Amino acid sequence: MIILKRFSVWVALAGVAFAAWVLVGANKVEPMPTPISEPPRSPYEQTVAASGIIESVNENVRIAPPVAGLIIKIFVAVGDQVKEQAPLFQLDDRELRAQLLSREAAIPPLQAQIDEQQYRIGDLDTQLRRLKAVHDERAVSEDDLKRTWYALEVAKRTRQRLEANLKQAIAQREEVTILLDRLTVRAPRDGTILQVNVRAGEYATPGASEPLLLLGDTQRLQVRADVDEVNAPMVAPQAAGVASLKSMAGTKIPLTFVRIEPYVVPKKSLTGDNSERVDTRVLQIIYRFDRPPFPVYAGQQVDVFIQRQPAGPAASAPRPAASRQQEPAP
Repeated sequence: MIILKRFSVWVALAGVAFAAWVLVGANKVEPMPTPISEPPRSPYEQTVAASGIIESVNENVRIAPPVAGLIIKIFVAVGDQVKEQAPLFQLDDRELRAQLLSREAAIPPLQAQIDEQQYRIGDLDTQLRRLKAVHDERAVSEDDLKRTWYALEVAKRTRQRLEANLKQAIAQREEVTILLDRLTVRAPRDGTILQVNVRAGEYATPGASEPLLLLGDTQRLQVRADVDEVNAPMVAPQAAGVASLKSMAGTKIPLTFVRIEPYVVPKKSLTGDNSERVDTRVLQIIYRFDRPPFPVYAGQQVDVFIQRQPAGPAASAPRPAASRQQEPAP
């Protein structure tokens, strides 16, 4: 019995020691891990921080189809350099080609009928002139003159109607030709194919959330910086700025001011998804930059530091006397 009591005491002491060891280990402060890369730092004494994204000059072009249809051919691939009006992809045009054949087939018969009426008009006009040249009323009756004149007028009106039908047929053919050419989507300007999000055999619809093709001028790049609306008054036009890539915080890319977008827009998290949550509104500032020696790509996120506008005289100017008089005496 005494042995059992001594054993339980030792077990209790061991439990207390284990609990103390656990508490000591839990309260031990672990050293902060060394960051993989240093955070970006501003080179200016007073700065406005912003998030930015690299994009092509004049922004990217989201290529969309003019009408819904089946894509039968893709003419470009990612990375291709294209010129203005170069074909990008083609929609199914079999229906319009059938209409074009029908419109073209209607033109020759109308032209033949016009030629026939023209020949008839010439014949009737010759007969009428011959009848009018005969002065003997016994040889040519008044009814013959009127009948020939009436037949000539009918032929002229028939020719006019046929010519109107021919113009309409030609216009319908031209309309189908224009609609047919529209099914071949072409590049609106020179640039580089950044994305191809469609394949031959897929059905394209206008207004899709994802562009079929993304076109941009990657030879010249710019940064679109988002400045929080609270910090917008601190940014002056022509303010200098630098940008740092997320993976190269210590490397600075000098930026050249281009313009300030005059409309404050909702901020997005720059993921490229149209369902992004809007958390605040931002002032967008456009900067140009020369290509650095290391590679940069359109769509890449950067940290932007803008030199802050120094406080103006209005910030330190005394208040008007009228406002001071309205203050209660201490």
